[in-house]
Order: sequence, then C-alpha cells, then structure tokens
Amino acid sequence: MKLLSFLVAITVGMIITYSIANSCTNYLITKGASVDGSTMITYNADAGGFMEPLRFHPAADYKEGDSLEIYDWDSGKYLGKIKQVKHTYSVIGNMNEHQVSIGETTFGGRSELQDTNAIMDYGSLMYIALQRAKTAREAIKVMTDLVAEYGYYSHGESFSVADPNECWILEMLGKGGEEKGAIWAARRIPDGYVAAHANQARIREILEKDPENCLYSKDVFSFAKKKGWWKPDSSKFSFADIYAPLDPGALLFCEGRVWRFYSRIAPSQKFDTAYWRAVKGAEPYPLYIKPDKKVSVQDVISLMRDHFEGTPYDMTKGLAAGPFGCPVRWKGLTWKVEGDTVNTYAWERPVSTQQTAFAFVSQMRSFLPNEIGGCFWYGVDDNYTNVYMPLYCSMTRVPPSYSFGSIKEFSFESAFWVFNLVANWAYTKYSFMLKDIQPVQQELENKFFAVQPAIEQAALTLYKTDKKLAVDFLTNYSVNEAEAVVDRWQELWKSLVVKYNDGYINDVNVSNGRSPKSSFYGDEYLKHVLKERPGYYDLKWKEK
Repeated sequence: MKLLSFLVAITVGMIITYSIANSCTNYLITKGASVDGSTMITYNADAGGFMEPLRFHPAADYKEGDSLEIYDWDSGKYLGKIKQVKHTYSVIGNMNEHQVSIGETTFGGRSELQDTNAIMDYGSLMYIALQRAKTAREAIKVMTDLVAEYGYYSHGESFSVADPNECWILEMLGKGGEEKGAIWAARRIPDGYVAAHANQARIREILEKDPENCLYSKDVFSFAKKKGWWKPDSSKFSFADIYAPLDPGALLFCEGRVWRFYSRIAPSQKFDTAYWRAVKGAEPYPLYIKPDKKVSVQDVISLMRDHFEGTPYDMTKGLAAGPFGCPVRWKGLTWKVEGDTVNTYAWERPVSTQQTAFAFVSQMRSFLPNEIGGCFWYGVDDNYTNVYMPLYCSMTRVPPSYSFGSIKEFSFESAFWVFNLVANWAYTKYSFMLKDIQPVQQELENKFFAVQPAIEQAALTLYKTDKKLAVDFLTNYSVNEAEAVVDRWQELWKSLVVKYNDGYINDVNVSNGRSPKSSFYGDEYLKHVLKERPGYYDLKWKEK
C-alpha cells in the first residue's frame, strides 16, 4: 500500500481495543536505595480530558455520628455515605502531614469482579486513607477495613503506599457483588530495593505467616479456588496471574514501562525484552530489584521523563514520530487498518505521555521533622515539558493557579492550561522546541534542588523556636515558587509562539524579524516521502 493511503487508513480505521481509565505509572524507592535516605514513590495521573486541581484537605475535627459522602473519582457518581472519624490529618496532593504518600495504577483484572453496588472507589480510598493514617501500614489497614465494611466499587487497582520508613504495593479487586469486601494482597519492598507497577498486577507470591513483609485478605486463596481459577494440587498460587491474567496488550503497554525502569536503574542485570514484547514463555520481571547505585530525586524525575530513548523502541525515531521526532502517539493504543480484518496493531506506551494531568515524586525523610521532611515534588501536564516544584507537606494553602482547572474552559490563570499550551505547541516542532524548553526546565528545577538544603536549614532553625513560623515559611516558599513557575512558563509559551511561526524559526534578535530560518524536515522523514512516490519530487528536466 502506498505510504499516503497507509497513513490515511490508519487515521480513518483507528479503534481502541485496549482501554484503561487511568493509564498511570508508579515507581517505589526505599530509603536504602536512595542517595539521602529518603523513601520515594512516583505517580503519573494519566487520562485524556483530565485536569485535576491540586487537592488540599486541612486537618479537621468531627462530631460523633458525622458521615462522609463518597463520589467516584473517575465519573463523579455518588456512591453513598460512610462513617467519619473524629480527627483527620492535613493532606496536600497525595501526601499527608505525617509524610504518608499514596499513588495508584489501574490494572482492571477480571471484569466480573467489579461490584457496582459498593461504596468505596479507588480514588476515595487513597485520599481518605491519607486523612486517617500516620504510617503506610496504617493506610493499608484503613483502606482494607473500608472495603471490608462498604465494598470495593472500582476495577482492579495497584496502590503504592509509603512513609519515611517503608514502601508497599497493595493490589485490590472487588468480589463481583456476590459478597461484600475485596480480594487484596500487599507486599513490602525490602530496604535497599526499588519496584514499579504500570497498569498491571505485579504481586505473584503471597508470603504466608510473614506479616512484616506480606499482608492479604483472609479469602485470597479460597476465593480463587471457589471460582475455579486455581487448583491447589496442580498449580502454584500467583495473585497477578489468577486475578489479572495477562494478554499481549498488558505486556506491551504495562510491563514495557517496568522493563524500562529496571533496565535504566540496573543496567548490569540486563533485563530481557522478551517478556514485555509478548514472547510466549518469557520470564516475568521480579516484583522488586536492587539498583546498581543509589538514586536521587533528580534521578527519579529523569526516569519519569522517558520515551524509550536510546533503545530499539525509541519513540522519537521512525515514521511514526513524524518529521520532527515527536514521541507522542495519539490514542488509541491499539488500532486496525481499514480493510484488514485479521491484524490488530499497537503503539508502545511510554512513561512520559501527553495525557498526564499531574505527576509527583514524593520525598519522605525519617531524619527530619514531618513538617520539613515531607517534600511533594509536583508537576502538571506532560512530564517531558513540565517542571517539578517543591510543595512541603505541612503547607497550609494551595498555590492559586493550581487550585482550579477544567478541560471545559481555557484559562491563562490555570497552571494546567499554561503547561498544556507549551506542551501542545512543542508537539508541532518537537525536536526544535525542546532545545528552548529544556534549558528553562533545568534552570528552574536546578535552582530548587540547589536551595533545598538552605531552605530546610532555615525551616529547622525556625522550627526549634516556633513550629508555626517554620510552617508559614515553608508554605510561603512553596506557594510563591509554584506561582513563579507558572509565570515563567507563560512567558516561555509566548516566546515559543513568536519564535516558531508559520513553519519558520524567527530570529527574535533581529529588529524587524525578517531573517527567519527554515524548520525543514529531517532526512529520515524525507526518505519515506521519496519512497512513497518514486520520481515524483525529482527537480530536473524530464524526457518526453
């Protein structure tokens, strides 16, 4: 088929056959695996049409008999009421005042296990647990107690749950409405190790009678046996394989991100690509690994900005990247071509994606007071073109421009739209504009990391005199810097619009602007153009 008609057919015939509501990515780094003794978890909240204001729940006291209304995080559907507790903790984003942090990725699992009559959805579980727990273990207990009492509404979910001392993966599914509660398992990541999950269940082995390292629902084995999914005499129990059976799409889209994280953080272990490339019988990747060297917050942010660069799967290369090396693949992830009734095709799914609403790296430190030790590195929109800024877990208000944002209404006052402007403009001339965006990104982030020790030392000094002064200081710093980033990013967008105009690169240093350069196509793309229509573009005399 000719190249042009092939591309048109892709566009016309594209369909979605693999859908995950929130296609997110989580990394977990234990304190023994980090440079400074921090525990860290990451989270990309990825979903098209999703702009989530930065959540802030101040600490509060309630009366006996008070209740809390529950609304599904994805749809906004009212699910019911639950009992409120007497006291809730302050929460900024996905971190609370005790440095507990929670992220998630949706894996779906067996669809028949969703309980549509239940009350607790996955989003409510996260944010309620943050309001009620002082440690990761407490958070897991809050979440599992809530679903035991009120049922679990959502599809299968993997949660990252961490505090300054421990990192856990908790995986959960409903019971299909047959009975109240949920099927779940949780594994602690050993100190000195790292882990990842990306829209696929990853806990396989259940460590019985080892509550220090493994927790699970009392019927995790018997439920699988009752449903006929596991026969104890004939197969080894695997939570992931039983409750979330893999298909090629799950491997390509989900385990590919796990492979990329592992291969970058521990290249010496030479993790094979066969498993995520859906080779039958390939060995699954381990739940956790030991990194080749300890990692910093900056390292982890870099790991979140990845399109498989430098590998055979580099999404900035090839025809699909267009003439300017854009790694974005417009959804869906899977597609068919008109006229082909046999084959289904698929893009790779990278860590960094255009559909990110917000992302974070939570930094939790046991050697500092909670008010100072919990630093929530937060950014909005595409990881590759955003800025991670420090928000301290003790802050008492939200930066105004991050407090609102809706896909229904554009606003220059919304951080989400400002970052979205830069990202979407960059997609049109990606290889060129990145050279303007990344220096500003690095300038801002490098400044935050450079001044972090001084900021925290000043906060510690204030803390010894007056805790409130320290909190006010960190709040003002966090809010002011976050707002300054938005202002700087809006100026960056304006400069990009001026510089990259009408297919040219304008020389903004020339007074009349009349000396533009061409942003011409690269050789790789031009070769495909010539191959599609041989001889058509030749500029020469032709014989009659």
